[in-house]
This record gives sequence, structure tokens and C-alpha cells, in this order.
Amino acid sequence: MEYKDYNVWKIEVKNAIAWVTIDNPPVNLIDMNFLEDMERFFTQVKTDDDVKVIVFQSADPEFFISHFDVTALTDFPEEPGPVATELTGWKKYFMEFRTLPKVTIAKIEGIVGGGGNEFALSMDMRFGAIGKAVFSQTEAGVGIIPGGGGTHWLTRLMGRSRALEVMLGKMPYSAEMAERYGWINRALPADKIGQFVEILAASIANIPTKTIALIKQSVVVAEELPRKEALLEEGHLFAIAASLHESKGQMNQALDSGLQTRDFELWPRRYLEELKKLLGE
Repeated sequence: MEYKDYNVWKIEVKNAIAWVTIDNPPVNLIDMNFLEDMERFFTQVKTDDDVKVIVFQSADPEFFISHFDVTALTDFPEEPGPVATELTGWKKYFMEFRTLPKVTIAKIEGIVGGGGNEFALSMDMRFGAIGKAVFSQTEAGVGIIPGGGGTHWLTRLMGRSRALEVMLGKMPYSAEMAERYGWINRALPADKIGQFVEILAASIANIPTKTIALIKQSVVVAEELPRKEALLEEGHLFAIAASLHESKGQMNQALDSGLQTRDFELWPRRYLEELKKLLGE
């Protein structure tokens, strides 16, 4: 599938990974061009069987996504309407990225705040570059609240007290502090984040498409259902995964390659040492 003629997104697909580079000068706002590209891309990629992983990055070294276009918010009606019964607009797509049967990753190497942070929160994983990435959720500074899921996802990730600190304190957070708060997966050296995300994305892209979808489905179930119901559903999804022809083939291939022998089972230690060298740990 070809991804051409987008407004502010540049998309390249290689080895089952879609690299989406956001390029919306001067500060990578979420505006109509951004939203049109997001809707068009989601519609395309959800049916593209050649894509297993999506990595979002920025063409601007100082900004990932700054925030939502405030000029559009000033046109809101003076009287709010009734509570909606369905998710619409950008919140609809933010939620659908969470349930998309592909893995989404935000590689953040600059400033991200407001709606940009909510976009990143809708991704499956977030990584921040040390010394470059800066995180915030400061809508309260202009008299509004996060409207793209920020109050919800920040509270789930970091707990009530820290979420309130972030949203009401209006302070910026470094990649290291964002990692400590559970905001992002990892804070990584600026000169290593690209290579790490490439390795991670390639590793995920080697997993069967249906397995990725089933794992994401089970994670959503874990978030949304009571514990017993979620565990029962996990068992059902496990049975589906174990019944797949591709899964059986991979299990047999691994056994033929030495799985369950002592030498083979030491691979995590060897791999960890390689990652430590990569990250300079």
C-alpha cells in the first residue's frame, strides 16, 4: 500500500514498520492538516497487512508535537452541549490507536505538550530522549482541561496525585522524570534512542500479525474488565493463539533450534549484555 500526498505526515514503510515523520512548521501543532492526515493514515493502515509496527517521530529537532491549535478552541460555543454518547473526532482516533491490532510507538526527541502529549499517550509505547524530550500537560494555564484523554490516561499511568501535579502545576518534565512517573517507557540517551527504537520495532515486526493483535486485545481486556473476567478472556485468547498454524510452526522451529536446552535458555543474559553495551550502561 502506498502512503503518498499527505499534508504534514511523511510515511515510509520498511520491513513491516511504518515510520511516520510529523513535519508541520513552525511548531508541529495539531491543526486541521494534522487531523486530516491522522484520519487518512488510520483508515489506510488498519487494513494494511504489510504493517505490524508504527513509529511516530518528528522532523523538527525541537518539537515532537507542541499542542492542539488553540485558535480553533476559541471558536467553541459559549454554551456546552449535552454529554456525548459516542467518541468523535480526535478522541475517537486516539482511542482507536489503542485498540488497533498493530503496535504504535512514539519516539519523542523534543517538546511535547497538551494535545500532543495526549496523542503520545494514545500510543502503545513512548520513549523520550534524555536532554531533548520535554513533557507537559498545561491546558489549565489557558483556563481549560485536557480534552483528548489526558486526565484519564495520565491518572492511569502515574496515579491521582502525580496526575494532578502535572495538570495543575503547569511544569515541564524531563525524560528522566517522565520515566520515573510512569509517563513513558524509558528515557534513553539522545544518541541511542533511534537505534533502540529500531531494534525494538524490528523485534516486534518478527511476531506473527495475529499474535500481535491477540496480545493487544488481551491488554485492552485487562484494562477494562474485572480481574476474573479478564483472566478468563485471556485464557480464551491464549487458546486461539496456540491453535494458529503459524504459531505451531514457530514453536516447532524453536524446539528444533534448541529451545529448552541450557545453552539456548541463557539467551536473555546474552541479549541483556548487548543492550547494555548499546545504551552505554
